[in-house]
This record gives sequence, structure tokens and C-alpha cells, in this order.
Amino acid sequence: MLKLKKGMSRGLIYFIEIFVIVISIFPILWVIMSAFKTNGEILSSPLALPSSLSLDTFAHLFENYNFPRYFLNSLLAAGVSTVVSLLFYAMGGYVLAKYKFPGRTLLFTLFTVTLLVPAHSKTQPIFNLIMELGLYDKLAGVTLVYLSTGMAMSIFILRAGFLSIPKSLDEAAIVDGAGFLRIFWSINLPLAKGALATAGILMFLSNWNEYYFASLLTMSDSQRTLPVALSYFTSEFSYNYTQLFAALTIVVLPGIILYIFAQEQVQTSMASTGIKG
Repeated sequence: MLKLKKGMSRGLIYFIEIFVIVISIFPILWVIMSAFKTNGEILSSPLALPSSLSLDTFAHLFENYNFPRYFLNSLLAAGVSTVVSLLFYAMGGYVLAKYKFPGRTLLFTLFTVTLLVPAHSKTQPIFNLIMELGLYDKLAGVTLVYLSTGMAMSIFILRAGFLSIPKSLDEAAIVDGAGFLRIFWSINLPLAKGALATAGILMFLSNWNEYYFASLLTMSDSQRTLPVALSYFTSEFSYNYTQLFAALTIVVLPGIILYIFAQEQVQTSMASTGIKG
């Protein structure tokens, strides 16, 4: 009887896991599959596999629209902001994890509380700041805004990552004469690569898919990112589903590929976020 109950419980767990995986992955696979179909195939048999795997639709988008520019804008805005902010957030997370100073807990709490502040509530001060700096309708303005996004979550993850590194390594390095920068750069940073990968991926994907501030702070076609450009293509391709799904695939595929290559580090880092400081 006990074995039967365990078997039923395990079967229920497997069923729930498979169900969640299917409803999570199916929409993405359907969009990618539909990018290789014709309009007739999409309308007549939306769940069927495409009859061919031609890349003509993707070539058409890059040849007849400014997709290379949109793609490069998104890559620059998301990539540069992620790399620069990750360096500064790593320093902040390291200090909060390794050093005791007055107000440390309060400072970390304030960082965490910002997770509860809606991004749209900061629209007016951000817009005024960008206008005052003369960065409106410039990719640099969007990149500057992206530098601050994900700060609270990144510091939370990075702090947990640095806490998982034994302090005995720092003490041994100090005995050998290593300074602050040496200990941080040569010892702690390489050992926190899981947390760095997790924070970096979350920031990059958030910035890559960000639409609100990119549309608010840009106006000309040459400064648009992929999500902003996609909003225009949605109406333009309203009767050309093949090109619409191809454009959607171009937007979502880089993030999926990035996560596939770094999933091991992400899972390892997520497992370490429960460490107490």
C-alpha cells in the first residue's frame, strides 16, 4: 500500500512537471515553427510541422527592413549596460557579503525594497534626466537607463554568491600579502562565476526585451531596439503571419540560446541564494 502511494505521488509529480514544461515551451516552439510556414499553412493547419525549412523569410526581413540596425541597437544597449553594471554590482555585492560596517543591513534592505517599486513610477525623473543630459533619441540614453535596471536582484544574487565562498581563502590571501583588489579580482570573482552568470543573464534578458523606456526615450528609426521595432511590424505584418512570426523569432531566440549555454551556472547560483549572511 505504501509503495502504491509513493508510486502515485511520483506519477503526479511527473505529470505536473510535464504539464508545466509543455505549456511553457509550446508557445515558443509554435512561433518558431510558424516562421517557416506560409500564410496558408498557418491558417489551415496551425499545429502541423512546416513543409520546408527555408530561411527566405528571415533573409527578406534583413534585406528589406532595418533589422540589422535594430538587432545591433538591442545588442549594444543590452550588452554594454549588462557588462558595465555587472562589474559595479559585483563590487557592491562583494562588500555587502564580506565586510561588516555600520548600516550594512539597512543598505542591503534598501536595495531589496527597490524590487517593490514599479519601474513606470520612475518615468518622470528618468525622462527629465535624459532630457537634461541631451541624450533623448540616442542609444546612449537608453543604455544609461538600462545600467540601473536589475540592480536590486543582481546585488541579492551576487551577495549570496560571495557569501558561499569560504572566508578562509580571503584570510590566507591576506597572510600572503594580497590587497583588497587582488583578493576581489583574483580569488572571489572567479569563484562567483555562477552568481555572475545568473545576474548577467537576468539583466541582459530584461534589457533585451525592454520596451517601455526604449520607446519613451527614442523617436527616430535608427535608434530603435528590436522590441520597439516589433511593435510597428505587428500592425504592418497583421496579414503576413509568416513575417510576423519570423520577426518574433529574431527577438526571442538570442535569449534562449544564451540561457542554454549558461544554464548550469544559473542553476548552481540559484541553489546558493539560500545561504545566510
